[in-house]
Amino acid sequence: MELDKNEFKALVSLLEDEDEEVNRHVEGKIMSLGSDVIPFLEEQWENSFDPNIQRKIEDMIHTLQFSQLKERFRAWKETGGESLLEGMWLISLYQYPDTEINDLNKEIEQIYYDIWVELKEDLHPYDQIKIINGALFTKLKFRANTKNFHSPNNSFLKSVLESKRGNPISLSVVYMLVAEKLGLPIYGVNLPNLFIITYKNEELQFYVNAFNRGLIFSKKDIDNYLANLNLTPKPIYYEPCSNEDIIKRVLRNLILAFEKLGEHHKSEEVKELLIEVSGGIDLDALGL
Repeated sequence: MELDKNEFKALVSLLEDEDEEVNRHVEGKIMSLGSDVIPFLEEQWENSFDPNIQRKIEDMIHTLQFSQLKERFRAWKETGGESLLEGMWLISLYQYPDTEINDLNKEIEQIYYDIWVELKEDLHPYDQIKIINGALFTKLKFRANTKNFHSPNNSFLKSVLESKRGNPISLSVVYMLVAEKLGLPIYGVNLPNLFIITYKNEELQFYVNAFNRGLIFSKKDIDNYLANLNLTPKPIYYEPCSNEDIIKRVLRNLILAFEKLGEHHKSEEVKELLIEVSGGIDLDALGL
């Protein structure tokens, strides 16, 4: 950063000037310094007793953090979206910018260890799933958040791990992240109106509903589900989807959640994140 602390403090003090032109110039100068300036702005916020100055600083911090977040989403997509954990961490950063990916990973590691000590290699896949279900839904008490199904927090992995409440896709993500560490072939499946997971190897494929305490079911059950919705079966409804597909769906859920709360500014910002993950403006990808 070009300015030292004293120079920066003097610059921020100019935000008190009643001249709007001066304010615009000062804000433009601060914003031009980029995300590196965020810790300095946070320090000035703590030292300020003027609510108007604090509000201006908050707006600048959010704008800088949001710009940085869009760049991170772009980079995540461009590198192939290989890490589901990283994608979910980026979504958490929107609401909780201090979230550390290492903290999320440690929590997943702890769940993994609770299951690993009970899992035996020669167990049938159904029995492996039952052990995971017992750990997640009985011992650790992860639950479907039916009371607040449309809460934005259902889309933030940080919140889901803390509250142990989530929607179908966020509970499935926890399940998948743990399964990945266990080395099990478990993947996400994009069903209409319901996100599920599948256990799939060369010999066997079946499905699991994390939103219903890990209920195991078959392809025939998906056939019936689609028939009840009057939908034509498609391969996408039965086969694993990509991490990018998962992150897009979580972002779409988040857009809907903010819209239901009337927080339209936030829903518009999340649409911008979805555009980054979609590689540009794509109304079909946005589901709009």
